Amino acid sequence: MQEVGNILRIFQETKKAVEQGDTVQIKILSNQTNNTASMTGDPDNIAVAVIVYSLSKIIERENYKSLPGWKVFYNVYMKSIDGVIVALKNKDEAKARKYLEAIRIGIDKISGKLKEYIQDVFRNASINKASKIYEHGISMERTAKLLGVSMFDLASYAGQRTDDFAKSRTQDVRQRIKVAEDMFR
Repeated sequence: MQEVGNILRIFQETKKAVEQGDTVQIKILSNQTNNTASMTGDPDNIAVAVIVYSLSKIIERENYKSLPGWKVFYNVYMKSIDGVIVALKNKDEAKARKYLEAIRIGIDKISGKLKEYIQDVFRNASINKASKIYEHGISMERTAKLLGVSMFDLASYAGQRTDDFAKSRTQDVRQRIKVAEDMFR
């Protein structure tokens, strides 16, 4: 687990944002983790990015809260976040990983439509985060493997985002030199 302090901060702030119903802040926190995951390729950071982003999407869908199993899922999710926070404060990364896994296992404790919806949110979140990691320059194959998504799904999603990706690309060396030269003229 890389950048443990950052992961701890992300979960502490995520818990506060969930309690305040601030889904925008939760997405921002997920993106911060995604940047670390892109730079390091650390599976733990990737899992955190997907978990936090999924939580934002699940919380913003008010209709989920009326479905059977919501309370069970929500309690497992929040207890797992608390567990991650305590484990990381105690420098117990193995225990923190178990709590991260408990979130995914918590999905299996529910049934019906809510389970299907939440599984779909996690799948889409994985593809979304894979696309963002791919935009940071990690190969498509490696990104797909890191997030457990198919290259086809990743390519399809990334293909839909080509305009955004093209805008965010860095300039090649010649363009950067020209910009630097122009600044000093």
